[in-house]
Amino acid sequence: MQVEHVLSNANCTHPFSYLGIHTKPEESISSIRAWLPGAVKVEVIDLGSNKILGQLRQSDDGPLFSANFEFATLPKAYSFRVTTEAAEYEVVDPYQFQEQAYHAIHFVDHHPENVYHQLGAQLVSLDVGLSQPIKGTRFAVFAPNASAVSLIGDFNYWDGSCTPMQKTEMGYWVLVVPGIEAGAKYKYQIKDAAGHSLPHKADPVGFSAEQYPSHSSIVYDHSAYEWQDQDWLKEAKKNKYTQPMSIYELHLGSWKKPQGDSEQRYLSYHQLVDELIPYIKDMAYTHIEIMPVSEYPFDGSWGYQPVGLFAPTSRFGTPDDFKYFVDQCHQHGIGVIMDWVPAHFPEDGHGLARFDGSHVYEYEDPRRGWHPDWNSCIYDFGKDTVRQFLVANALYWVDKFHIDGLRVDAVASMLYLDYSREDGDWVPNVDGGNHNYEAISFLQWMNKEVYQKYPHAMTIAEESTSFPKVSRPVFEGGLGFGFKWNMGWMNDSLHYIAKDPCYRRYHHNEITFSLVYSFDESFVLPISHDEVVHGKGALLRKMPGDEWQQAANHRAYAGFMYGHPGKKLNFMGNEIGQFAEWNHDSSIDWHLLDFDKHQGIQSVYRDLNKLYAQYPALYELDNDYKGFEWIDHGNAEQSILSMVRKSDQQKIYVVTNFTPVPQAEFRLGVLDKGKYELLLNTDDKKYWGSGYLTKKNFKTDPINWNDKEQSISLSLPPLATIFVIHRG
Repeated sequence: MQVEHVLSNANCTHPFSYLGIHTKPEESISSIRAWLPGAVKVEVIDLGSNKILGQLRQSDDGPLFSANFEFATLPKAYSFRVTTEAAEYEVVDPYQFQEQAYHAIHFVDHHPENVYHQLGAQLVSLDVGLSQPIKGTRFAVFAPNASAVSLIGDFNYWDGSCTPMQKTEMGYWVLVVPGIEAGAKYKYQIKDAAGHSLPHKADPVGFSAEQYPSHSSIVYDHSAYEWQDQDWLKEAKKNKYTQPMSIYELHLGSWKKPQGDSEQRYLSYHQLVDELIPYIKDMAYTHIEIMPVSEYPFDGSWGYQPVGLFAPTSRFGTPDDFKYFVDQCHQHGIGVIMDWVPAHFPEDGHGLARFDGSHVYEYEDPRRGWHPDWNSCIYDFGKDTVRQFLVANALYWVDKFHIDGLRVDAVASMLYLDYSREDGDWVPNVDGGNHNYEAISFLQWMNKEVYQKYPHAMTIAEESTSFPKVSRPVFEGGLGFGFKWNMGWMNDSLHYIAKDPCYRRYHHNEITFSLVYSFDESFVLPISHDEVVHGKGALLRKMPGDEWQQAANHRAYAGFMYGHPGKKLNFMGNEIGQFAEWNHDSSIDWHLLDFDKHQGIQSVYRDLNKLYAQYPALYELDNDYKGFEWIDHGNAEQSILSMVRKSDQQKIYVVTNFTPVPQAEFRLGVLDKGKYELLLNTDDKKYWGSGYLTKKNFKTDPINWNDKEQSISLSLPPLATIFVIHRG
């Protein structure tokens, strides 16, 4: 009576104690018990001989069936032939595989990658001595404070009383279910410590997920896809710091919308291969950075409120489709960086929040565990299980999806306990300070694991403060990131470029200040999606002046960015001079390319990318002060900057005129005597510029200028950046 009550109410903590085979060796008798709601007749089939061993008898109080068998007659494995009022079916009893179910947790805490090798839904082949292994899926989920966990899905009509899971001493719930194949939908029915039912939970380590309204997890076979990017992975092991990196940041759902009357909301991963890759190749970007693709329920979060960290969003296709997308990018010479969000997660009922009724993943104290900016939960970086879960996730994307880089979102919010909090709303660390030692330790561990195990990959921090050594190795006391976004350069330069040119002379330090600290970290210069939303205006709209001056400012600013030390990142739409703010529900305004002005802006970005990748002086010593020298940073009166970028074999001079006043005889001091050649002029007519006369070739004069013994005379265009190379 008690057994039936526990099972029928889905309150069973240790189903292996009740179900499956139970032997009394001293009596040479074994009993087989099964819980099969809806059954009226149950026969036991020997899977070795396919013969009927006998029939189970139903108890008087419910669908609990049992029978005794002689120990010597027990099969290596068995199934049930089940008859209901409506049908007959055969099912292999999952409760005969206790040892195989426990296998999931034997090694899960030894290495972080074991999280995705052992937990979640793992396709297995059970070798129990039959002619063929028994195929099925092993499920394992961490819910240490739950009183009961049941597996639910299409295979048991989402009935939580059918398939209870076994709790282990480590807090994991496990079960092997034969017959469940890739494509099966499932969730977990969980009851908290008091026995109260929780919202059905998606698998925290689910590899695939369904969209609204079900948000079900889907069993997925990671071994099916055959990669063809071996050459890329070998080539990608080169030193990232001495290679060109021009990144095109994009939101997959709004880069371009499907054409025609189709009800399809987004381009699929396959369609993106056909349309995005040729565009990236034509524009000569070296990498793309995709905003988060970890499964997320709310479109308006842009992916920054993820629920399924191990599942690429099914908005655009299957996990295999996403692998194909990455694979094709690699085969076309394009690196793939993805935004990764380990800082926080939303409260959606099917997600991680209060996963088993307790704070399994988040800090319990809301002063640490609740994020006021994003109304979301903050991971408890002090828990070993949470740290392992997150480090495993970082490794997972690089391992299973061949991702080239993880741009880690909102790092500053992780580093500081008082981030966006008023006095009294935060808890100091053990030393009374505001640094989150647990988060710092986690980030160091994550970075060490990624770089040690995947030499082709890199990590990039979006970190907006002056926290020291973000992109320095852990053994030097750093956080261990490969690169850091230069938010200071972004803020200062955008503030400067938004000024009317007649006032820029009074803000000259804003455009030069970044070079004071430019080599303290390994920087990426970002003009990201955050700068073109929420009333900030598109990049073109930030520019002052009339229509021509806005476009000229835009082009000159792009040229300055490509001349400045640091890798480059531009958000989609910047490269065509989009005038409207980014809207995640609509496409880039591609129709603007019908106009010469926008074609010109696009051509500037295309040619800057090509120039940048062609000349090592512009990238090879990006993170070394030896690769940069000011020629003149003090010309505030004319708002003109001149610098030289260097490599072992090249010197390229970059001069930007931030005013609409052309300079007919602008003299520039140079380091070497000889011949010089103009490489690019953002004011060229082909870019919708003024075409102000600028010679293409120059010779030095023995005229001391800018403290240099030699100099050349230029005709410097208005609101323009020019690149000039020493040819010997």
